[in-house]
Amino acid sequence: MAPSIVSNIADCMAVKGEIQFNQTEHRVKLVESWGIEAGSKILEIGCGQGDTTAVLAYFTGEKGQVHAVDIAGPDYGSPVTLGESRNYLVASSLGTQIKMDFQVNVLADTVTFPENHFDYIVFSHASWYLRSAEELSAILKKSRRWGKQLCFAEWDAAIQHVEQQSHLLAVLLQAQYEAFKTDSEANIRSLFTVEDIKDMAKDAGWNVVKQESIYSPKLKDGEWEVEMALEFAEKELRQLPEIPGKLEKLIRSQLRILQRNKETLPIHPLSTVALTAR
Repeated sequence: MAPSIVSNIADCMAVKGEIQFNQTEHRVKLVESWGIEAGSKILEIGCGQGDTTAVLAYFTGEKGQVHAVDIAGPDYGSPVTLGESRNYLVASSLGTQIKMDFQVNVLADTVTFPENHFDYIVFSHASWYLRSAEELSAILKKSRRWGKQLCFAEWDAAIQHVEQQSHLLAVLLQAQYEAFKTDSEANIRSLFTVEDIKDMAKDAGWNVVKQESIYSPKLKDGEWEVEMALEFAEKELRQLPEIPGKLEKLIRSQLRILQRNKETLPIHPLSTVALTAR
């Protein structure tokens, strides 16, 4: 991949610097794996600040269109909100082929598109934000009517390097206490394995035709999740009085393991599984 491509796309994002470059570089790997073609119509579900949106817009080109939606509001996010990121991206050189809408629940009866209206349905690093497996299954089933190809990416819980252990443990910790919540704004609300996702896609009528593992060790997501788990675990546990005592002790033991890992091991992000289905 040419560094100039990554730089050109990253320059269209509101956040600047090495972190954004690495995030954009990772998304370029995903889009290349999916084989996004120029001139395509794309629906991206769970677009967030538009990291994948920008890359999709670059690859589909001026004759293509990316309609990116997210259930969160434009004021969500820090230090740059989703709305600020959208405004910056739409005003950039990629803006003519981008439409970003927030506060869109794709499962609402009012949200619909014609059958096979999109060449690609994209779901990139968004599934662990969902409340449940039932919600993910419903999104996969409903969007099956709208598009010809599913492009799915999520962290892979099967670690390939010992340095990924801390990221996985941080995710598992958060997923355990999130299981007791009915409402949340956490980064990790559900944990789905690759096998879970493939089973749900199959049940929704998608046939997975390609699976690729993508490792981007320069990403900081693993470090962020470790810090999140260690910083907020006590607060989370205090807010869950109904959690079984034995489970609370197990979580505290895992926190000690995570703290020890942080002090003794480098922290690398999990690999990403990129799935293509038709």
